Amino acid sequence: MDLPLQQQRLRFHDGGVIGVGDQVEVPPALDAPPRIVLERHLVGGRERFLMLRRIGYADRRLGELLVPRTPDFTTDLASVPWLFTWLVPRTGAHLPAALLHDGLRAQEYVAEPDTTVLREDADRVFRDAMGDTGTALVRRWLAWSAVATATMLHGGGTGWRAGERWRHRLVAALTIGVVATLGVLATLDLLDLVDVLPWMGAGTFAAELGRGAAMAVVLPAVLGLLWGRFRVAGWIMLIGLALLLHVTLALLFLTGLYWVTERAASALTGAGRDEGRRDG
Repeated sequence: MDLPLQQQRLRFHDGGVIGVGDQVEVPPALDAPPRIVLERHLVGGRERFLMLRRIGYADRRLGELLVPRTPDFTTDLASVPWLFTWLVPRTGAHLPAALLHDGLRAQEYVAEPDTTVLREDADRVFRDAMGDTGTALVRRWLAWSAVATATMLHGGGTGWRAGERWRHRLVAALTIGVVATLGVLATLDLLDLVDVLPWMGAGTFAAELGRGAAMAVVLPAVLGLLWGRFRVAGWIMLIGLALLLHVTLALLFLTGLYWVTERAASALTGAGRDEGRRDG
């Protein structure tokens, strides 16, 4: 585990502008703060952004990094699933770090000679860079755990051998599946719909809730050890999943209810317009 990070905002700097067409190249300015200039586009119905100015960052291990490398690189800002934007929004203090991370993962970067940024390196840079922007500690580690988990599940761009890729992928997928399954069973047990988990036992609602919450920390902490050098990400991801499972399910239900209501309202509005045209 890395030592506590000392915030250093000046590690980010203005990366200038790529010279293309009529655009004159503007070189990076190491003594100027980063300037984020984005141009919004819809690609296949999804929101993407062109970075009209580059971002420079002086990493503690890799040296100077500059993103993007080409003018047609697009980003979706902070790549956070919509269900969890209440925890980690798409924009905020962490935005420069998120744009940097997107560029590094897409191999859209300029670095010092003989410097190769693998996906695992990009995740670590993301975490450190969030610290330099002043991102709150808990949000920083939550965001890093999410991208580290995605790296384990994806395995591409890591330089890992096939066996290592599959080992990380299986460990992450199986432990996440086990925690999610136990969370559902614990909920059903708490509501006295099933009786399968020995630690839930019998007793008052409060007693069962307390035992369930305790095991929602203990079991994921043990399973997180299987993540090896990613165990910190495993602890955060698995314990967070266990404790936030009910919140996530509630959000899924409310979101589904919203979409059903929205579609019904749109259908009724459309039917009303069609009726009005016929009457006219």
